[in-house]
Amino acid sequence: MSLRLIIACGGTGGHLFPGIAVAEALIDKGGEPLLIISKKEIDALAMQGHSDINHECLASIGMPKIYSPKMIKFISSFFVSYRKSKSIIKSFKPDAVLGMGGFTSLPPLLAGRSYKTKNFIHESNAFPGKANRVASRWADHILLGMESCGSFFKDKNFEVVGTPLRSVLREQHEKTEALQKYGLHPDKKTILVMGGSQGAQALNSSIIQNLEKIYKAGIQLLHITGPVDFDRVKLHYEKIPNFSCVIPFCNEMHLAYSISDLAIVRSGASSLAEISAYAIPSILVPYPFATDDHQTLNANHYVKNGAAFLLPENKLNANSLFEILDQLFEENNQKYKKMKSSMQSLSVIDSAERICEKINNYCN
Repeated sequence: MSLRLIIACGGTGGHLFPGIAVAEALIDKGGEPLLIISKKEIDALAMQGHSDINHECLASIGMPKIYSPKMIKFISSFFVSYRKSKSIIKSFKPDAVLGMGGFTSLPPLLAGRSYKTKNFIHESNAFPGKANRVASRWADHILLGMESCGSFFKDKNFEVVGTPLRSVLREQHEKTEALQKYGLHPDKKTILVMGGSQGAQALNSSIIQNLEKIYKAGIQLLHITGPVDFDRVKLHYEKIPNFSCVIPFCNEMHLAYSISDLAIVRSGASSLAEISAYAIPSILVPYPFATDDHQTLNANHYVKNGAAFLLPENKLNANSLFEILDQLFEENNQKYKKMKSSMQSLSVIDSAERICEKINNYCN
């Protein structure tokens, strides 16, 4: 495959990690990817360990409300990014541009259109983001993570391909190594707590308010707080020494998933795709202020298929948490086994390869 592909994916882990996955798959197939990412810290952290993937940076841009004073700065930043994107396309000469969502993807897609380059977008969520709804006007083809999203693109060519997973998340990993790395006990149930790539303060608060009860239940946590909230959360864990592991960010999620018996997480599409690959039953706590409440729609897809529980953020407390834990961690529990099976059935392991093949076929 000789495909040259620009992948515009910066701004959040939910856009960036699937973009990296597509780049890895394309390299394996002999193609040449170029990532366009933002200048955010999360992008720099995520690119560590991916020196084989070439990338360019644009200023991170998020669209404010129409009448906000910030709109002037947004428009200015957009056109600076658009001019740089045109320069990148002129130099790289791609066969296609793939936008993974978020407003950082719009300038490269618009620049691709100006050069009559084939344009594709990928939408992981059950409800398309605002940027992808705009970008769909310029897209030759739309690729979706969930079938339910297709109803928003009825007049467009679209296919359901799943959400791409990085190669490291599709390999088997030694559980003993991961337990040792995080200092966790091999005979205890492990719950992964994660609020997305940048953390979730409200979710963190709900957990640390119940640490004593979780400790007494003989359960341990692997808690990924996000960089901003780490110091605050860590103070609470220090009151119960050698109980669990708390870290600000994890760039080895394959190890974290491999030791998790249950996950308490936000319901971003990328996180859900990764959890389903490891067949981890989950308590999904949607971010209540997500645009168009898309995280609740994502969660409903997994709940409907029997793979997860939905627990609104304002109802996450000791009583609601332990009501679910009691259902799942009983001895010889069939419900837990069924949830694992349901979660695994929702996984699309070869999504990244499917995307590469469809774009390549469309360009040839």
